[in-house]
Amino acid sequence: MALQVHLLACAFGLGSWVAVNGLWVELPLIVNALPEGWELPSYLTVIIQLANLGPLLVTLMHKLRPGRLNERAVICSVLAIGIASCILLVFFWDKTTVVAGASRSTAFFIITFFLSLVDCTSSVTFLPFMMQLPAKYITTYFIGEGLSGFIPGVFALAQGVGMAKCVNSSHTSGNHSGEEVWLLQTQYLPPNFSTQVFFSFLAAMMCISLAAFVGLNRLPRTYELSTENLVPDTVGTVSSGLDNPGAETDGKKSEQGGEEKSKPLLAEPQDSISQLVFMYLLVVWVNALTNGLLPSVQTYSCMSYGNLAYHLSAALASVANPVACTIAMFFQNRSLMFLRFLTLLGTVFGGYNMAMAALSPCPLLRGSALGEAIIVLSWLLFTGTLSYVKVMVGVILRDRSHSALVWCGAAAQMGSLVGSVTMFPLVNVYRLFKSGDFCNTECPL
Repeated sequence: MALQVHLLACAFGLGSWVAVNGLWVELPLIVNALPEGWELPSYLTVIIQLANLGPLLVTLMHKLRPGRLNERAVICSVLAIGIASCILLVFFWDKTTVVAGASRSTAFFIITFFLSLVDCTSSVTFLPFMMQLPAKYITTYFIGEGLSGFIPGVFALAQGVGMAKCVNSSHTSGNHSGEEVWLLQTQYLPPNFSTQVFFSFLAAMMCISLAAFVGLNRLPRTYELSTENLVPDTVGTVSSGLDNPGAETDGKKSEQGGEEKSKPLLAEPQDSISQLVFMYLLVVWVNALTNGLLPSVQTYSCMSYGNLAYHLSAALASVANPVACTIAMFFQNRSLMFLRFLTLLGTVFGGYNMAMAALSPCPLLRGSALGEAIIVLSWLLFTGTLSYVKVMVGVILRDRSHSALVWCGAAAQMGSLVGSVTMFPLVNVYRLFKSGDFCNTECPL
């Protein structure tokens, strides 16, 4: 019986952030088909931030109408919306409409909003439900939550990417001379399986999560649901598209054993307050980088090196995130000096990624295997180091007090929002970053 519950808890956790993580690792194939092109990630970061409306409404219901919200019905609705959205993506992800005279991926954006709404709302509904079970099953749930980022990344690696090749094509000159003009054009070879199959896989994972939820509801109810202090914590640590939920909820898990140690912040000595402010600023900075600033320009940073570089950067970063969080669970280093060093290191990698985006479509070492390897490794280390920092700061703050962890979540949301809102006009209004065709872009030596 215990093994069955562990399996159900893990499968239930799969549905937490699988949709947004899946969308992100599929972008290397999507950006070549949708009219927004390389600007597409900057739209997604803003859409994911808007989807935090879901957890906000759930929290307000808990505050204004305590005990009136049927969490089981909310979870069923959330998972059903997720399944329906994934199925709709299969058929409508590439459908466009004309808005203000330009072709736009309206269907894709609307469906992405609902998928983001599902994943963001899961942060404040799934965990309270799991509190009905013993703590050992909550740990298994967090493993499933981490797999919601790991499995889509591995599946995307198996999918491969449409390798680009340059081919000569001819067309008739427009000067009525009938002269044929030969030009190089970029053609993308098909991946191992289509985008529709990938979205069907995401829908299947959401179905597995719903089935696991139904199975958990059929278990004997011997534990009381306790959400008195849980919901404010979870809404504070809601994370968007590109952030790994396991990193934030790891701190929440540990908090349950340390709430009795909580002390008011005003009772802390002045030097501790300065350390606390530093950690909050660290959270804002790290989340601004990982959830807004860098994801918005990942296409510009990687696509100039080719589709393969972008594909590996997105998929391996998705895998690195839960791996880094798992490492943080077993190998904890709470030294602020060490966390400063890791943050600086991650910022250096992020700075290199941003610099290559600014140099697009002619970044350093373009067209060489070394350049591709460096950009993939830079994105991998950028994600891994800063994911570890986020987990460890959460662990430190949960040992300090209940309210400290709540403010940590607020700082994370603030950083994510500031990062995505800052980059959107730079990419889409001022167009500081330039896209280019893989075959036709001529770069100086």
